[in-house]
Amino acid sequence: MTNFVFDLINQFGYMAISFLIAIENVFPPIPSEVILSFAGFATHHSQMTVVGTIIASTIGAVLGALILYGVGWFLNEERLERIIDHKAFKMLGFKRGDVQKAINWFDKYGTGAIFYGRCIPVVRSLISIPAGTAKVKMSKFLIYTTLGSLVWNTILVALGSYMGEKWQVIVTIFEEYSLIIAGLSVVTMICFSFKWYKQKIKN
Repeated sequence: MTNFVFDLINQFGYMAISFLIAIENVFPPIPSEVILSFAGFATHHSQMTVVGTIIASTIGAVLGALILYGVGWFLNEERLERIIDHKAFKMLGFKRGDVQKAINWFDKYGTGAIFYGRCIPVVRSLISIPAGTAKVKMSKFLIYTTLGSLVWNTILVALGSYMGEKWQVIVTIFEEYSLIIAGLSVVTMICFSFKWYKQKIKN
């Protein structure tokens, strides 16, 4: 699969990068770290430029994010409420109104998470779904997603270009970084869950 990606980039350049990043955002068969760092390296032996590669990858990232945003939009409040109202979810402690509370929380605190989430492995794709569910304005979603994707893509493409033939070192570093992020995410989820549980008891 990796060789296929490399051949695609070498043959079709910017179009391949946009396509691969869009697919990676929806279903990541190969991490963007691999695609972007290799694309940065590829600028040394092709007609592609670092700036053009960043633009192409950002276009692909936004297109992929819009697909997941649409999925979140389709799973609107009413649909989610019906799912939560199922007996199995009631046994887990969920009740009607929890969905609205979650959406209100995202509306109040979560829009900035779209930008920061685009710079975190794994999370960068999934953050688009709650944005769609919370009905974040399309203009705001596009601005945060584009800026966050631009930062992420610029870092990886520039590093890939800088490292040259040693671009794979970047992938190794980011794989380790992903593990750290995963650990921090678990800790954060536990903290938020504990805080939510305490508020639920008070109410």
